[in-house]
Amino acid sequence: MGLAREGLRKTLAAWELSRAEEAALLVLSELFGNAVVHGTVPSGSEVETRYLRMAAGVRIEVHDDACELPQSAPLPGDDACSGRGLFLVAAFADRWDVAERCDGPGKAVWAEVSVPVGVNGA
Repeated sequence: MGLAREGLRKTLAAWELSRAEEAALLVLSELFGNAVVHGTVPSGSEVETRYLRMAAGVRIEVHDDACELPQSAPLPGDDACSGRGLFLVAAFADRWDVAERCDGPGKAVWAEVSVPVGVNGA
């Protein structure tokens, strides 16, 4: 996951979207972690990331070979150690969804994160 996070940091900097970095990294971490932990990824397959520049920010995609779709669950209790990932994605992304991969088996879970507007409108 470290390489994916570093790649996103560099991409955002190159696109001059660093102001979206905090939210984008959190969203990437949750989507990537879900792909590794909850996906039924076949042995030897890899999780791929793709970043697409959008007019107002960035679209983060996490691709895996698993066909199992993310499941929404009730918010876990205060003492639970996990189960908040998709709630965090929904809170920090403008929108998110899942799609079948067009280039092979599995799915792509994506989220769009906008650059926050500053006090001066920039």
